[in-house]
Amino acid sequence: MVAIFFVTMLGYSHETSAQNNEFNIVSADTVVSTPVVSKPLVVKTHSPHKATFYSAILPGLGQAYNKKYWKIPILYAGIGGVIYGLDFNSSNYKKYRRAYRDYLLQDPGNQSYLNDNVRPRSTSLEEFKELLETDSSYADWFESALENKRDYYKKYRDLSYVGLALVYVLNLVDASVDAHFKTFDVSNDLSMHIEPTTTPMYGGYNSIGMQIRFTF
Repeated sequence: MVAIFFVTMLGYSHETSAQNNEFNIVSADTVVSTPVVSKPLVVKTHSPHKATFYSAILPGLGQAYNKKYWKIPILYAGIGGVIYGLDFNSSNYKKYRRAYRDYLLQDPGNQSYLNDNVRPRSTSLEEFKELLETDSSYADWFESALENKRDYYKKYRDLSYVGLALVYVLNLVDASVDAHFKTFDVSNDLSMHIEPTTTPMYGGYNSIGMQIRFTF
């Protein structure tokens, strides 16, 4: 019975040792892996809508977005020239409009038409007043001259507004077109071929001609 008990204990000890060894092997072979998340590839595109929007907010900003920096000074030179013309024509229009109105009203308190920058400089102020009072033809000529100058500067003031609007629109068009050309394909795959061709006609005849074929 002692032998049987010894054998039994030996078997139990061997089994426990085997289980421990098996547990250790499993623990050694276990590897914890972390999933790898790949970042999506972001491709930046050149947007004509952005270029147009930037130029609408601030003229020249779309050209800067297109990296056409040399166009910005030209654009602002054009804007500055148009604004100068607008200011010049507007100030002269207001001056002659007031002078023409004062001359028609003949109000002694408002005689802007007698100013040096309005009346003819070839005569003095006293001589000019005398001519207006004694010479009706001269008075009619002066009235007509005031009206013509008023209309002249009004016309070019309005044209200056049109010019300013055109410069603004051209600024938008230029930014949009340049942005489209950024993605335009100008590779060597673009080609043109001129080849002979035949076209079937009625009666079994064929016509001979040339065809132009574009490859892109």
